[in-house]
Amino acid sequence: MNDSNLAAARREPVIVARGLVKHFGPRVAVAGIDLEIPPGGCFGFLGPNGAGKTTTLRMLLGQSPPTSGELSVFGLPVAANVRAIRARTGVVPQSDNADPDFTVSENLRIYARYFGVRSALVEPRIRELLSFIEMEDRADDPIRSLSGGMKRRLTIARALINDPELILLDEPTTGLDPQVRRMIWNRLRSLRNSGKTLLLTTHYMDEAERLCDELVIIDEGRIVARGAPRTLIASHVESSVVEVHSLGDEAEALLAGHPGVRLERVGEMRYAYTNDLDGVLGRLKQRPEMICMHRPSTLEDVFLRLTGHELRD
Repeated sequence: MNDSNLAAARREPVIVARGLVKHFGPRVAVAGIDLEIPPGGCFGFLGPNGAGKTTTLRMLLGQSPPTSGELSVFGLPVAANVRAIRARTGVVPQSDNADPDFTVSENLRIYARYFGVRSALVEPRIRELLSFIEMEDRADDPIRSLSGGMKRRLTIARALINDPELILLDEPTTGLDPQVRRMIWNRLRSLRNSGKTLLLTTHYMDEAERLCDELVIIDEGRIVARGAPRTLIASHVESSVVEVHSLGDEAEALLAGHPGVRLERVGEMRYAYTNDLDGVLGRLKQRPEMICMHRPSTLEDVFLRLTGHELRD
């Protein structure tokens, strides 16, 4: 392949979906997704529980056939090329499932064998990955002795054993303490910077803002928004939010008719979204006993505006 053809290949989307639909009996899990994901960088899937994120990932891996539509990865139709696609893909599932009967190194060794990693490369690769996740001193420890954060780091290392081009991460930091989350974020950034393509699902909006170059928000099986995190914030919500923690009815009365204020009520809380922060704060100062705080708008505000505040099971 000459240089121009190689450059063109690198620009081709890693994932292409056209009219992707998935039914489970009468329930529609994915309702017609059109999507192209470019190579390199981190692409995020956000959505409430049951929105279709994990179902879409399972279709990408060939674990769940689409009801209709077209789906390709690396330019290969998924249905006919599951093994070839899987050989170039790493997967970090929601739950850690390392074999408890083996040590840390043995778990990685088994996965290396599964992916056909050359024997001469297996031990250097294991050492490299244990260094990457800062677990060199735990190589011979049984899985049962590991903390939850260590098990999560091992799951990420295992997903990298075949040096994949595409890495699917399904809620990779759920339930972890802040120190482990930040360590994993740093490792994921280094993977992104090395040219890997990361596909991330998460319920942590700050995680998506920090890691994703671009993302989609999915609700009821459909894409309702796509863009870079800061672009989505600028497009869908005002620049600032004032959260009123007490005297919510009085806050509504004070702000009623103030230009450019959008009020939302969630339980006893009031949220005033505005591009005129000084004006809103000036009005609320008329009631100094009111407890409130202000902050810049975030991706969470976009998410809630597009998908609603109600709980999803």
